[in-house]
Amino acid sequence: MSSRLVAEPRANDNAAPESVSELAGRLKRMVEGEFGRVRLRGEISGYKRASSGHVYLALKDDAALIDGVMWRGSAGRLAFTPQDGVEVIATGKLTTYPGRSRYQIVIDHLELAGEGALMALLEKLKSRLAGEGLFDAAKKRPLPFMPRTIGIVTSPTGAVIRDILHRLADRCPTHVLVWPVKVQGEGAAAEIAAAVKGFGALPEDGPVRRPDLLIVARGGGSIEDLWCFNEEIVVRAVAASPIPVISAVGHETDTTLCDHAADLRAPTPTAAAELAVPVRADLVHSIATLALRTERCARRYHDRGREQLAALVRVMPRRDALLGPQRQRLDDVAGRLSLALERRVATARRSLDRHGHALRPAMLTQRLAQARARFDGTARMLEQVNPDNLLQKGYVRVVAKANGKTVATAADARAAGALQLHFRDGVLDAKVERPGGRAYVEPTQPTLL
Repeated sequence: MSSRLVAEPRANDNAAPESVSELAGRLKRMVEGEFGRVRLRGEISGYKRASSGHVYLALKDDAALIDGVMWRGSAGRLAFTPQDGVEVIATGKLTTYPGRSRYQIVIDHLELAGEGALMALLEKLKSRLAGEGLFDAAKKRPLPFMPRTIGIVTSPTGAVIRDILHRLADRCPTHVLVWPVKVQGEGAAAEIAAAVKGFGALPEDGPVRRPDLLIVARGGGSIEDLWCFNEEIVVRAVAASPIPVISAVGHETDTTLCDHAADLRAPTPTAAAELAVPVRADLVHSIATLALRTERCARRYHDRGREQLAALVRVMPRRDALLGPQRQRLDDVAGRLSLALERRVATARRSLDRHGHALRPAMLTQRLAQARARFDGTARMLEQVNPDNLLQKGYVRVVAKANGKTVATAADARAAGALQLHFRDGVLDAKVERPGGRAYVEPTQPTLL
């Protein structure tokens, strides 16, 4: 048959060609009608949770692989977080995805394929979180010795909370805050993580005091019952808590990843209460014992001091022996002082007798006459050297009018300008003519001396 460029109707062919969508639709109806709901066992591969909340994965065994999808509603009800390499049993409806010519299973329920698969998932998660350092011993914090407030994350009903509160009341009554959560089943992990974060977010000075210590507790059960305490969201919340955490999940033989992330693991919830607070009676006894020891030490110190003082008193000299030399020295100095005063008075009296004759009236009169004679001689000498005496003989004394100094030279007279001429019977003003340097007398009345 030769190929044609354009398709033409064929003889005896009454059926028109099908579209791709029509064929895909027939295949989808056939697969869904033939198989309906199925349960598949396989290993998870390529697990991915989209931002929409839907989960996409593949189930595989040694020889085949089938795609799977889990819508957001079903994915939100998962009791565990799927991991690649974990064997599961998926229950759902087999269908096709025409957009990619694939058949797939729409999963409604996803369960681990036995305890072996559960333990494998646990070990995978444990190894991954340990590799991030969430379980490092160096990150463990010491518990407060006597917490004023304790936060408890557990179910509000049941024996666990009653046992913890009863044991706390017996040992050391303290303030307790309970954050009620589900401890098993769907949504339990999210509630537990939210409670741990909620306690840590409380302000220290707020109306609800932030606890000094947290206890995350649950009673015993199977590994499936305790699985929510292995969930990654819970483990990370406990490891990141700003408040020290005691994990008390299950009985002594039960171990969860929450135990590894907490600062301390308690074998039971009751043991967690015992680890959280000391025994009040023991504290009272210890305080009383310390008080008694302190009193004994103080009394012993006092008694020892008294003994030492008594020993010192015995070896110390008596008061008279200590003050005797000082008293004797004082008497000696007092006697010497009296004699010294008497000698000083006698010396002063003799000096007064020696010089007393100089204070007689005749001696004073004689000294006064001598002083007057010296004064008269000095006055006569001054009279003789007085320049104004020469005026009586016809001399004139020339004085600068500005400063009253005697002018002795013509240059000084020209420099002074205004002069005064002192005569025997008065004073006349005079001026020096600048051009010729000649002096003339102003016609003024003489000033009498």
